[in-house]
Amino acid sequence: MKKPDLELRLLFIMVPMMFVVAALVFVPAWTLEYWQGWLFLASLFIPMICVMFYMLKHERKLLEKRINPMERREPQAWIQTVNTVLFLAAMIIAGLDRRFGWSNIPVNGVIISDILMLAGYYMFIKTMLYNEYASRTIEIQKGQKLISTGPYAMVRHPMYTAGIFFYMFIPLVLGSTWALIPVLLFPVTLALRIIDEEKALIKGLKGYKQYMKKVRYRLVPLVW
Repeated sequence: MKKPDLELRLLFIMVPMMFVVAALVFVPAWTLEYWQGWLFLASLFIPMICVMFYMLKHERKLLEKRINPMERREPQAWIQTVNTVLFLAAMIIAGLDRRFGWSNIPVNGVIISDILMLAGYYMFIKTMLYNEYASRTIEIQKGQKLISTGPYAMVRHPMYTAGIFFYMFIPLVLGSTWALIPVLLFPVTLALRIIDEEKALIKGLKGYKQYMKKVRYRLVPLVW
């Protein structure tokens, strides 16, 4: 059976996603008078939609890879499931925090956190556009070449570095310190993802062992 057009597939993904995320934020809060929630939704989906339209015009093949189905590697599928649960938990806790007033983050703290979250998202997009093989799933693609310049000259997995930076500030944008608890586990799950991913890259991507010797750090220079 022929796949639907890419635009139609994106529509079927984006519209439910917006409703689900909005529900996760506002239902636990039990109010629409939650300006941090509206700020988060705007900061998440407006750039996402803009990038989506840009990629539809200029990077269709890369966009196709980014909406690939779930992971086929069992360890990665488990990690992906855990990350989804952590994200859902952070949204729900933030909403409950708003409802019951557990946290008191000042307006300036929320705004600064939002700027930093967007900076992480910008780094993620820039890195993704730099690497034409940036699939959503762990796979060695036909004709794939090793990328070792640009952000990949600093750390081996700059997209994950940017992703951690992005996710760590979401709870603060939502005005919640308690929602940081599940998010703080993201670096751990991503580290496990990277360890398993590098096994596949060593086995299937020519030159990756030499690249590992040249670029020693996976996520953060001088740390790991």
